[in-house]
Amino acid sequence: MSRTKRQPNLAEALIPIIFLIILLTMNVLFWNDTLRGANQVALMTAAGLSGILGLRMGYTWTEMRDQIVKTIGTAMPAILILLLIGALAGTWLISGVVPALIYYGLDILKPDIFLFAAVLIGMIVSTATGSSWSTIATIGVATLGIGDAMGFDKAIVAGAIISGAYFGDKMSPLSDTTNLAPAVSGTDIFTHIRYMLYTTVPSISITLIIFLIMGFTSHSGQPPEHISEVQASILHTFHITPWLFLVPLILFIVIIKKMPPLPALSIGVLLGAVAAVIFQPQIIENLTHITNNYAKASYIGVMQAIYGPTKILTSNANMNDLFSTGGMEGMLDTIWLILAAMIFGGIMESNGMLRKITQSVLKLVKTDGSLIASTAISCIFFNITASDQYISIVVPGEMYHDAFEDRGLKPEVLSRTLEDAGTVTSVLVPWNTGGATQARVLGVPTLSYLPYAFFNIISPLMTVFFAYMNIKIRRYKDDKKIAVGKKTER
Repeated sequence: MSRTKRQPNLAEALIPIIFLIILLTMNVLFWNDTLRGANQVALMTAAGLSGILGLRMGYTWTEMRDQIVKTIGTAMPAILILLLIGALAGTWLISGVVPALIYYGLDILKPDIFLFAAVLIGMIVSTATGSSWSTIATIGVATLGIGDAMGFDKAIVAGAIISGAYFGDKMSPLSDTTNLAPAVSGTDIFTHIRYMLYTTVPSISITLIIFLIMGFTSHSGQPPEHISEVQASILHTFHITPWLFLVPLILFIVIIKKMPPLPALSIGVLLGAVAAVIFQPQIIENLTHITNNYAKASYIGVMQAIYGPTKILTSNANMNDLFSTGGMEGMLDTIWLILAAMIFGGIMESNGMLRKITQSVLKLVKTDGSLIASTAISCIFFNITASDQYISIVVPGEMYHDAFEDRGLKPEVLSRTLEDAGTVTSVLVPWNTGGATQARVLGVPTLSYLPYAFFNIISPLMTVFFAYMNIKIRRYKDDKKIAVGKKTER
């Protein structure tokens, strides 16, 4: 017998969302580290409630399960990348690559301009590679260590790193989201990038100014002796040489050459392993306690760094937390969080609840400004509920495409809005693939760095501001006016 299905009403669609918000709020109040299970259970409980409501509306468990599996499938690349980032952190630690970046960075970067430079470095590297995740996992980790040695709050440094990295993720023609947004909207990538400059340049300029001011006021002013002590402890523990820079250099070259993230990161892991064996025999022997068989010690040391926790003690106790990683094992809580988020998003999508909420928002649209604002809000909403930046671009892009066209707005207006609000806000949600990953990689909770991720906060506000002020909003009728003007001149 076929079951009669009905679409949810708005109240039904909001019930799981409200329930989830309540649980997540309680988690923040009662747990110091929600990444270890509290948020996962909250998401799965809310998913269960959504599933029960779906059954009442006539949807079958099989239909909802199939959508869950499909939604998890969209997150699998992120999960695999996350595992490789864990492995990369392990081999780049025991090889001395990250300590070397910190050591030389302390010589080059000065406290007053450090935060400004942290944003700028992230911008350059992520624009060149097209990947915010790779940038944060490599240069970002080293930059965090430099800032920590200088006495900066880790949350502030993380905000600077993320601001710069997501600039490149948004603007680089090598970025997957930069290609995805125009594809969904119906424009070409270079028109999309050029049009994004109108909102992105002011957003990143404000961000750089804020961090430049903070650089002169927010650090504790660690004396030169402290920085010298940090460098001395690194030299005492690791063999530091400029040859170690070949590892990140080769990785960035293969990424720039458009090698996909998974094989590129795999190469980074292997390069780190080789460098560890060549340059850090004392580290490997200390970690494995094997001194009479270096081949065996190398194999065990590298394998342990890839899959499990690694902690290297230095003479400076303040730096010991920085020189520790969890390997692939350290990423499992984050992967669990992503899977729980995908379960919730999959069920909410399968029974029409997400679509119902978005359609209700669309009914409120009266002007071009309100349409763009509604699209931006929907992108943020899907980052919170579906927990994946790709979904936050694809679903609103498909849902609002006709509305933009009906109002005579060019497709690049939609594509810019998707990037301004979808790409950059994913990292601000603790259970989103972006937020969960960067919190784990940097070791800074999402809600701690969120207030300082200025670029990510300003970007959606800037696109809404431009919309309501009617600044650089491209319309088809503008082309007609230009064409008429040319005919008149003739």
